[in-house]
Amino acid sequence: MSGRRTLHFVFKIGDRNKTIKFYRDILGMKVLRHEEFEEGCKATCNGPYDGKWSKTMIGYGDEDNHFVCELTYNYGIGDYPMGNDFMGLTIGSSTIVENCKKNDWPVNKVTDSLYETEAPGGYKFVLEDKQQTASDPVQKVTLASSNLSRSIEYWTKIAGMTVFEQSDKEATLGFCKEQAKVGLHDIGCVVDHKKAFGRVAIACPREQLPAIQQAARSGDHTILTELVSLDTPGKATVEVVILADPDGHEICFVGDEAFRQLSKTDPNGDKLLDEAVQNDKSAEWFAKRNRSKATA
Repeated sequence: MSGRRTLHFVFKIGDRNKTIKFYRDILGMKVLRHEEFEEGCKATCNGPYDGKWSKTMIGYGDEDNHFVCELTYNYGIGDYPMGNDFMGLTIGSSTIVENCKKNDWPVNKVTDSLYETEAPGGYKFVLEDKQQTASDPVQKVTLASSNLSRSIEYWTKIAGMTVFEQSDKEATLGFCKEQAKVGLHDIGCVVDHKKAFGRVAIACPREQLPAIQQAARSGDHTILTELVSLDTPGKATVEVVILADPDGHEICFVGDEAFRQLSKTDPNGDKLLDEAVQNDKSAEWFAKRNRSKATA
């Protein structure tokens, strides 16, 4: 679909310190932006929570041309039960496998060139042990499907993606060969999102947002958040429509023009994140009261 691009996947994290170490030291990503918020997002960017939270954008390069990870941290939540909905983020880089071994990070060899590892909290990462050839080593994010043909129909008609590869149980879709793709894997049973569920973000020209919303409504598909403006003080105001596919996978469509302004890499991102981690006394607060952070 003209003008559309995959942006990022949202991960909910319970232990921010360990998680950041994984993304920096194991995956070798760099912090692109970090923001702190005193209350929940009206588009449920941080999930169904009202308290203090933070958002860290992290990846291998600028969000204009890289698929990145959005790490959402709710100060009062210690962990998020994993479902069967997220099947992995695939990255092509021999460096990551070396980092795992060097840092004694658990990594499983699947084939001669394929490995798997997990981030703190249980999110799976699929590592292709090969020299990086593309400008962005992130290749695809794979989601579970209970009915592959139904999922393909949704992601092609509503999201506007093209099928690049397909077999009986799997399909790879996207907007162009150079961008990170969305993988769909038929698991043969109901998709259970539990509490750790994430969200795929897709940018499109702002003028396409009303039509995307109408297409979902006409097809009797789920609209989680109707077209809404999200204000970020001192930055661009972006408009989003948030849908859910037939298996409940959330998809956030965001106006590209404003998002490109909002998502400029902040050279102080690392510093802001480190300061936030250092100043985070939430674990100590709970410990003093002989309590643990809540499970989502």
